[in-house]
Amino acid sequence: MNANFKRPVYLKEREGLICEIFSLADAIDFLENWPEKDRDLIHEATLKTCYLAHDGHKPLEVARDAIRAFGNKKGILMKQPAVQAWMIKSPTGGGRVSP
Repeated sequence: MNANFKRPVYLKEREGLICEIFSLADAIDFLENWPEKDRDLIHEATLKTCYLAHDGHKPLEVARDAIRAFGNKKGILMKQPAVQAWMIKSPTGGGRVSP
């Protein structure tokens, strides 16, 4: 199964740093790294949806919609035109730039 989204989701991680969620694995990693103290029912439902998609019980786009809705509810969803290439964190964590 191709676990890449048709279009990435951009979420603000910290001031000036954007996380590009390009795949189901990226979404799960992002949610797994969400601070324990900030986890709630929205986080739990989103993570469950991603795992269901991972196991083939939900379509991939449902997981994308869920991580996008999570970002929107948390106020961290970024619109693609607002995202500049230098703001995106690479998967390896290198190249972090703060304005």
